[in-house]
Amino acid sequence: MSPYEILVVVFLTAFVLLIGGSVIALLWAPKTKNAQKAEQYESGIPTRGTSWMQFNVGYYLIAILFLMFDVEAVLLFPWAVVMKGLGANGLLAVAFFLVVLILGLAYAWRKGALEWK
Repeated sequence: MSPYEILVVVFLTAFVLLIGGSVIALLWAPKTKNAQKAEQYESGIPTRGTSWMQFNVGYYLIAILFLMFDVEAVLLFPWAVVMKGLGANGLLAVAFFLVVLILGLAYAWRKGALEWK
């Protein structure tokens, strides 16, 4: 089997499982209509006022910085496993990757994104 045929089989299997699971859930799932189930709540506390409110941009910035360094960790683990086989080119590539991340951190720090206000 060629790699493209395997890819087609994987996508068809995923599609069949997705559609099959959705159909089974629609047919088997209990259907109870209740006004209390339709209410919006978070953590069991009923909402007060409008749900449309502005959030501090700091939440967004912290989330982006967290994702940036989370992805860094995910990408460095495989590199650490095959580090000996990569040689100097692999070391330079990871050094460049880390320099870009450090520059991003320095930029965020200088702009005050890490200060909670």
